[in-house]
Amino acid sequence: MAGEADEGAEPPPDTSGAEDSGDSVEDPELAEDHEAVTSVAIEIYRPRYEPEGAVALVGATAFTMEVDEAGRRIEDAVVLIRDDRIAAVGPRDAVEIPADADVIDVAGHFIVPGYVDTHAHFRLARRVLDFDNWSFLANLAYGVTTALDVQPSTVDVLAYQDLIDAGTLIGPRALSTGPGIFNNNRFRSREHALGVLRRYKDHYRVRNLKAYIAGNRKQRQWIAQAAKELGLMPTTEGALDMKLDMTHVIDGFSGNEHNFPVLDLHRDVVEMVARSGIGYTPTLLVAYGGPAGEDHFYVHESPRDDPKLARFTPRPFVLARTQRRSWFAEEEHVFSRVAAQAAKIIRAGGRVGVGSHGQLQGLGYHWELWALASGGLTPSEALRAATRHGAEMIGVSQDVGTVTAGKLADLVILDADPLADIRNSDNIAYVVKNGEVFDGDTLDKVWPEREPLPEQWWWDLGPE
Repeated sequence: MAGEADEGAEPPPDTSGAEDSGDSVEDPELAEDHEAVTSVAIEIYRPRYEPEGAVALVGATAFTMEVDEAGRRIEDAVVLIRDDRIAAVGPRDAVEIPADADVIDVAGHFIVPGYVDTHAHFRLARRVLDFDNWSFLANLAYGVTTALDVQPSTVDVLAYQDLIDAGTLIGPRALSTGPGIFNNNRFRSREHALGVLRRYKDHYRVRNLKAYIAGNRKQRQWIAQAAKELGLMPTTEGALDMKLDMTHVIDGFSGNEHNFPVLDLHRDVVEMVARSGIGYTPTLLVAYGGPAGEDHFYVHESPRDDPKLARFTPRPFVLARTQRRSWFAEEEHVFSRVAAQAAKIIRAGGRVGVGSHGQLQGLGYHWELWALASGGLTPSEALRAATRHGAEMIGVSQDVGTVTAGKLADLVILDADPLADIRNSDNIAYVVKNGEVFDGDTLDKVWPEREPLPEQWWWDLGPE
């Protein structure tokens, strides 16, 4: 699917490099194996940033998302945070608040896990690193605390990830697949694929991969096998090809990006997808089969003059997407039909993620979530996709995705109940990321110290 990360820019797959019979030809020599190449590892170390101290969030209703029904609901909850992790969660009378802890009264609010974007595309220019990157701020302000950039526009995202983790930049956990794996690798064998993928583990140091129509089926199987051996999670490009997508499911890929192009999935496909364990991110804002789902929201939500969007998105970007809007009759839109098929997979025990595709940084994530819910999901099911299932799909559920003692303190504190109406998901009072508490409207830091968000370059661009 063409998008901000130039996902559609590659030529059609070249299947000449291997035969489906399983026969392989002599492997090409990898550059790093040539006798003239010497590798020298130079490591620059800086510790990950951790706030120091303890803070108790007291009085809210907490939805921990630890179980499948309505999430574990705790009334009058205390969420105790120590440094960057959750120390305790429970009813007020069951959690002892230490004497050294600060207290933030969040009575009347609702606490959910930080949102996980399973298919993000950050706005990154190929130039000197930008220390005021608005796309990171926008995502965090709208509650996205973890995001996987699936095939980024530049490997600079790896440096940005380090800057955020070190506390130099404010933003979500900005994970990445590194560059896409395309058919131009012309894999000749499983060992050839293993050699190329080892670069991702050893040099890019990522845990996720994106294989973009990376050859014929045998070549794709080699990628899946090599990834498994290296402990990597390979996701794929759906490519508007149902047969291709089904091979992704069967052959052991960890994810399938973009929607299945068939708008009525029968039980055989639904059960196969669910039982395989593959993560499915339908990216409804750019859904195949009809107008882009985002067009519905640009018309009906009218974000052009939204003050929060303006604070975190340069005005030229807002106007470029909102000044002129494409209107379609409602029956032309297909995103709800696609979402209904995703709902079948969820109810069969499968995992579906919320992936914004970078269409409108931050706010677009909520449009994607609401679009997913429009297929008939309950608010609890939709919220589970946005949190726990998303974390499981991209391999970070040991640290994020639920409000659980021991996990990283990534939370969203809402002014209204998201299980009463999923459209309350963006009614954000506070965002907690890595233990730091930010105001949901401004990203001014509230804890461990009060600190306003530094002035951003786009706040005063002059007249429109």
